[in-house]
Amino acid sequence: MKHFKPKYLFISLAFATLLTSCSKEKVQPTPDKPDAERAGLYILNQGGIGHNNSTLSYYDYTAKKLTPDIFAAINTEKLGDTGNDLGIYGSKMFIVVNNSDLVDVAEAKTVKLIKKISITQPRSIVFYKSNAFVTSYNGTVSVIDTASLAIVKSIKVGRNPEQMAVSNGKLYVANSGGLDYPDLDKTVSVIDLATLSETKKITVTVNPITIAADTYGNVYVLSAGNYNDVSAGITIINTTTDAVTSQSDLTLGYNLPIAANGDYVYFPTADNKIAMYNAKTQQPERANFITGDVTITSPYAITIDSITGEVFIADAKDYSSNGSVTAFDKTGKKEYTMETGVSPGKIVLVNK
Repeated sequence: MKHFKPKYLFISLAFATLLTSCSKEKVQPTPDKPDAERAGLYILNQGGIGHNNSTLSYYDYTAKKLTPDIFAAINTEKLGDTGNDLGIYGSKMFIVVNNSDLVDVAEAKTVKLIKKISITQPRSIVFYKSNAFVTSYNGTVSVIDTASLAIVKSIKVGRNPEQMAVSNGKLYVANSGGLDYPDLDKTVSVIDLATLSETKKITVTVNPITIAADTYGNVYVLSAGNYNDVSAGITIINTTTDAVTSQSDLTLGYNLPIAANGDYVYFPTADNKIAMYNAKTQQPERANFITGDVTITSPYAITIDSITGEVFIADAKDYSSNGSVTAFDKTGKKEYTMETGVSPGKIVLVNK
């Protein structure tokens, strides 16, 4: 389960006319060293909820070979039920397994399991200054020391928090309230990363799910709406002032992945195109990033290599058979496609 979605959602209003301008000065460096070399990429396949069939695939750049379930091959045990998120920090890889109530910690380069951390209904993970932050559907964010792997604090936020983004020394948490449908949440919690405490809640479009930070001090929040009379939409927050600078209805589909890199923000629209938004000018850039005759049936994850500009898009297809990941160059031209497990929901690059 990526998030609570009672039915397909197609809401139509024009994207191009609805967004307003914001800051144009960069405030954050890119996360990767310019001289880093990639070893390959991991793909977390969620599987079906209740089926205990999540898998971790690994694509080796040098060998040009895909290992379909490397976690089970290395650790001789299954990954678990509904892998929801994946992140690498230093030498460790953290795998969030929602329906197994676990965060699996493994060596990033070998996938050898180091520790299992119990967290109730974990959803997403981000990192900041030696801490990992994990949202839980019980309304908290767990803080994990990435050295000791101990949970050092639990921070209360809104209902059923989903994704997070770090910007300007603050953590922004999308509170969906998805398990309380139709009484959904419509807030983003702001956590001061110096004090590890919630300082405020910002009102956004109802049912916020995914969130991304650009390099200009803005965070972008995609909300699913209430699946009835409140449309899906995007809210843009200035992280210097925490003011909402734009809040608009938007054409969105069933899934709401969002990714930001450099001057651009990427997300899928209801017709399964990948929209590009210019973070510097705060204007739409392209209706579809993909060029040529390439169809993505069910866009489920987007990852951008900050070094090469390549964009990787996961296709969950019918959510029950194997999906795929397609790599595009920075202009939108297809490079290659690989088959994955069921419902590929996160793609993470790993350095040599």
